[in-house]
Amino acid sequence: MVCIGAPSVLSVTPRTPRDTDDRSKHMRIGILGTGAMATSLGAAWVRAGHDVRVGGRDTHAASRTALLTGASGHGSLAEAAAHGDVVLIAVPAGAAPQLARELATLLAGRTVIDCTVPMAPGEDGPALTTVGDTSVARLIAEAAPGAHVVKAFGVCHESIWTLDPPAFEGAPLTVPFCTDQPGAATRVAEIITSMDCTPLPCGGLDRAALLEATAVFAVGVWWTGAEARFVFPAPALAPGAVDD
Repeated sequence: MVCIGAPSVLSVTPRTPRDTDDRSKHMRIGILGTGAMATSLGAAWVRAGHDVRVGGRDTHAASRTALLTGASGHGSLAEAAAHGDVVLIAVPAGAAPQLARELATLLAGRTVIDCTVPMAPGEDGPALTTVGDTSVARLIAEAAPGAHVVKAFGVCHESIWTLDPPAFEGAPLTVPFCTDQPGAATRVAEIITSMDCTPLPCGGLDRAALLEATAVFAVGVWWTGAEARFVFPAPALAPGAVDD
């Protein structure tokens, strides 16, 4: 999960990129942000063979994150945005639309991944901070109308992306995503596959709010000490299950 309160510091050991003959699918990825999600996803993408550049308002923090991830370089937010065929926005959810507005010209035509979770403490646990049925992803798309926005990677805690590979009970992790842009969907699916995970298209950007709500729900379950995965057993596991 990304950008919930003060970002934690992960201990990420950069590893040698995987040896693969399919170099054509290796991409330039710019990361906007220097927190836990930027660090864990950046390191995972470097391991997958992608060319990663980290950008931040604090260039010293960007340098540190680049060192932790094994990124090829670091610099300002604008430099990271200009570097990427794909750009990850990994800043606090409330700041993401304004950042997209500031960099709108640079983000035009690029695949922009929003991994943020709009969340704040509530009376009964974590609560969404968005209003109505909108999402941070939709607000980013409105702020940078030329960008090809994808909601992805926010459902899992940032620690999951440090696993190499992320697999559970013998199966690769499935990564849901939402976007209105077919080209962006293809790029994000290729990135997910390069991480040895399984891409799961979940519809257009109008469904991004569902992913954000799912992430907030899961955080609330984890904070109680329970396991969110036990809430969603497959219907096929029930005795005598039939397809409805």
